[in-house]
Amino acid sequence: MPPRAVLFDLDGTLVDTGPDLAFALNRTLEHYRYPTLPYAKIRPVVSHGAMALIELGFGLARDSPAFAERRGFLLDVYAANLCRETTLFAGMSKVLGHLERHSVAWGVVTNKPAWLTNPLIAALDLANRAACVISGDTCSHRKPHPEPILHACTLLDADPTQTWYVGDAGRDMQAGRAAGCTTIGALYGYIHPDDPAEQWQCDLTIAHPEQLLTLLRDDV
Repeated sequence: MPPRAVLFDLDGTLVDTGPDLAFALNRTLEHYRYPTLPYAKIRPVVSHGAMALIELGFGLARDSPAFAERRGFLLDVYAANLCRETTLFAGMSKVLGHLERHSVAWGVVTNKPAWLTNPLIAALDLANRAACVISGDTCSHRKPHPEPILHACTLLDADPTQTWYVGDAGRDMQAGRAAGCTTIGALYGYIHPDDPAEQWQCDLTIAHPEQLLTLLRDDV
């Protein structure tokens, strides 16, 4: 069935934020006199947020007295460098253009908090293009709960069963399934070894963004 709307996770699906989050982690490690980490080690953790990055870099438990301070430092560095290297994933611009030309609404549903999501979307000149932007603190629940996706569908006046949700983590696919959407796993994203794509139970997978065009041209 042709999609009435297409919703995207942000980090690791729509936008390649990995380099800037890796920069923030390594500046944090340097500040606290820890060794920096190679990007290849940081990239799989990016979609799991600042707390996962602090765990990776410092090996601290989340209830450690030092954890909150270091997470705060990382977020401050990241907020000051939101679009240092961040871009749409290669091919995603073509996908968004295709959706817009065919009057298919698209939006973002992310667990990233609004105070980081909104300026990033604006910096990428997407604020006037995205039909909705749902952040991690927009609703009472975050993914893997379906509420954020259902809220996006309501805003877009789109039946969830006619909506595609594209993401790069198991929680994305769990939320999309629970909402009743067609779920599409982004295998090019930030896939954590503890969350392998084989366990996501998604409807479809894509190895790069432009594969969405093939799916859309079949349906739109």
